[in-house]
Amino acid sequence: MSSFKDLRIVDNFYQTSSFFPMPTILAGTVSENGETNLGSYSLCFPYYIAGKEYYAMILECRNSSNTAQNILRGSKVSLNFIPDDRKYFREAVRLGFPGDATAEKMKNCIFTLENGQAEGDRPKIIKEAFQVFECTWDSSLENAHLDKAGCLEGYEPPYRNFNGITSKFGSHFILKIDKILMKDKYYNAVINGVSAKNFPDVPVDYGYRDSTHFWCSKFKKPFPEKIQAKEGDVNTVKYAAKRIDPEVTFTDEACAKLTKIPRIFLKAALSQMVSIAKEEGISVIDETALQIINDKRRKEKK
Repeated sequence: MSSFKDLRIVDNFYQTSSFFPMPTILAGTVSENGETNLGSYSLCFPYYIAGKEYYAMILECRNSSNTAQNILRGSKVSLNFIPDDRKYFREAVRLGFPGDATAEKMKNCIFTLENGQAEGDRPKIIKEAFQVFECTWDSSLENAHLDKAGCLEGYEPPYRNFNGITSKFGSHFILKIDKILMKDKYYNAVINGVSAKNFPDVPVDYGYRDSTHFWCSKFKKPFPEKIQAKEGDVNTVKYAAKRIDPEVTFTDEACAKLTKIPRIFLKAALSQMVSIAKEEGISVIDETALQIINDKRRKEKK
């Protein structure tokens, strides 16, 4: 006999039929009168993470919301990740209440707004956030640029599959990440090494659980679990290295230092090293060259 019970799947299943941890984000958009509008969202996740010409998030929201209408009209979005603070979460719940006009709900907003760093006419960003993604909606996907603002009572078909108006009341937006902005403390942690003491206070939102409450969990310091890297055979590295580029070779000593790279990522890692080596005028990658390459990778990360 199964130790589980089969729960009926209904609308908003991630809230009503499951326990689903999500981020707490305030999406900033520009209203018709040029004012920054903040809307609360948790259905916002990484979408394009590698192998594309840009990186992207996906935002899911009600298509009649201020956020969706502003994106359809102007395309620019700021994704503000607010830290764990009871008063901030209370304000996020208030800002997420549907139906309020921008001027009405932003009148007494407790967050401080400041200019972002991406170019163009954009929403302001939240000073209290620990990180902000400044984004642009890619309306070229699925010809979503044909979807227009103005339908507040629901959109009629045809609907798009993943970008733009996707149902009578729903919408999905593929948001190209233009800038990732981070406060100094966490920027330095990403560059120099994250530990429990320099990890941002990241709350976890559990969504709308009943007719009266949203639920959010307090942040606790994360604990690290060491990756149990399987050390590969140096001959495997040497074999792959010889087949990357005939103009750049790896010494046996350099290959020996690369045996902890998982085999599935080995070709991509070696290709990146060769690319950097060519930029630096290096034709033989030895231990010294590896250090130069790794230093350049760290600088590019900055």
